[in-house]
Amino acid sequence: MSLEMRVPDGPADTPTPFPRRQHRWVARRGGASSRAVSTANVVLLHGQPGDRADWDEVVAQLPETLTVHALDRPGYGDNQTPAGSIEANARWLLDRLDRDGIDRAVLVGHSYGGIVALAAAALAPERVRGLVLIASVGPGCLTPFDELLAAPIAGPALSVTAWSLLPWLARKGLDRNPSRTAVPAAWHMLAGVHHRHGQVWRSFLIEQRELFHGLEQWTARLPEIAAPTLILADPADKVVPISTAHALSDQLPCARVELISEGGHHLPRRRPDVVAARIGEFVESLE
Repeated sequence: MSLEMRVPDGPADTPTPFPRRQHRWVARRGGASSRAVSTANVVLLHGQPGDRADWDEVVAQLPETLTVHALDRPGYGDNQTPAGSIEANARWLLDRLDRDGIDRAVLVGHSYGGIVALAAAALAPERVRGLVLIASVGPGCLTPFDELLAAPIAGPALSVTAWSLLPWLARKGLDRNPSRTAVPAAWHMLAGVHHRHGQVWRSFLIEQRELFHGLEQWTARLPEIAAPTLILADPADKVVPISTAHALSDQLPCARVELISEGGHHLPRRRPDVVAARIGEFVESLE
């Protein structure tokens, strides 16, 4: 998995967790957005970096028959729990389900959120009704760049360099795409990153190290996970290769892959209508 940095073409394509968007029907509390409608619980887990707002456009188009919970994972958004390992994320999620009185749920994970959902399913299979993995990390997704980011000294140094280069990257992107929508979108995104970059970059580096050193432990347990699983991926994803989606499908006992075009790695933001439709259809199939 490689970190993708680019200037957005417009507000809907911004691949960062900024800015937050809110819908009038969303009640926010303690690092979560919930829409309570029925007993079919769907829990949404964002990627790395990110926050629950990454799901706003998806949630807005999900069937009204679902009870949807979009969560900030540890270290992101309003969640004050420190970022940690894949297992720490999974155990935090299971504790959160307990606190919210959710016995079983369909877990939907994007990118890093996908391996968190898989780990939770491995730790507590009785709690997981089904899985939807969207551009999920998995077997064969790590690159030499991931190894560099996981290094004790090089990773933090590289993240500081990336932070200092953001304005330059924005200007270069705007030179290539000087549209009326790209200019405000780019600088609005940068302002949001500046406001929250400290926590976000620390969380990103912690998770990057844990991903590099802990991913194999969890991919080795894929054959144990019997929950029905839908894998959504774009063959043009430049962050997680399409081979990872097929490897997940091959190693999970009850999984299938559906391809979505023109979404890249950020399917929840770029193709929210399709993602919402696929989630709705999948949950209905579990009835």
